[in-house]
Amino acid sequence: MPERRPALREQSDEELIATFQQGTVEAFNQIVGRYKDQLMNFVFRYLGDYDEADDIVQEVFIRVYRNKHAYKPIAKFSTWIYTIAANLAKTQLRRRKRHASFSFHRGKEGENNHDYSIPDTRYPADGQAESSLKQAIIQKALDSINPKYREVVILSDIQELSYEEICQITGLNIGTIKSRLSRGRAKLQILLKSLLLE
Repeated sequence: MPERRPALREQSDEELIATFQQGTVEAFNQIVGRYKDQLMNFVFRYLGDYDEADDIVQEVFIRVYRNKHAYKPIAKFSTWIYTIAANLAKTQLRRRKRHASFSFHRGKEGENNHDYSIPDTRYPADGQAESSLKQAIIQKALDSINPKYREVVILSDIQELSYEEICQITGLNIGTIKSRLSRGRAKLQILLKSLLLE
C-alpha cells in the first residue's frame, strides 16, 4: 500500500514545492500563505515603501510559479525564495536611485524638498499611533544606513534567519556577514538614539 502523503498544510516547505512541481496548484497557494507576510516585512523594511514592496512580493510569487522546477532540494526552500526577494529588492533600489538621478525636480533654493523615504503608515496597519510612530522611527533609521548593512540586519534581527541562511541568500561569507551585522547594528543604535531625541 503506497505511503500516504501528509495534508498540504502539514507538509514542510520542501515537500510543498515538490508537490507543486508535480502539478498540485493548491500547494503553491499554501506557499503563498506561509511566505506572503514574511516576505512583505523583509522587502518593506529593505525599501521603506509599501507599494514597491507589494509589487515585489507579487513578482516573487510569479517567479516561483513560473520557475518552480528551478528549485532543487539541495538548499532550504526559504533560502531560495528569500534570495529571489532580495535580488528583486536590490534591483528596485538601483532602479530608484537611477530614476532619482534623472527624474526628480530639484526644489528652488530655500524650498523644502520632499523626503521620499518616509515609510507608508499602512504597514504595519495596527491602528495604534504609538506603535506606528515607533515603526516609523525604526524604518527611518533603517532607510538611513547603507543597503549592504540594512540587508543583513533585517535578515538576522527581523527575519531571524541563521548565519548559514544569510550566507546562502546574499552569497557572502560568514565573516563578512558578521562584520556587516556588527557595523549595521552600531549605526542603527546611533541613529535610533538621535531620532528618539528629535
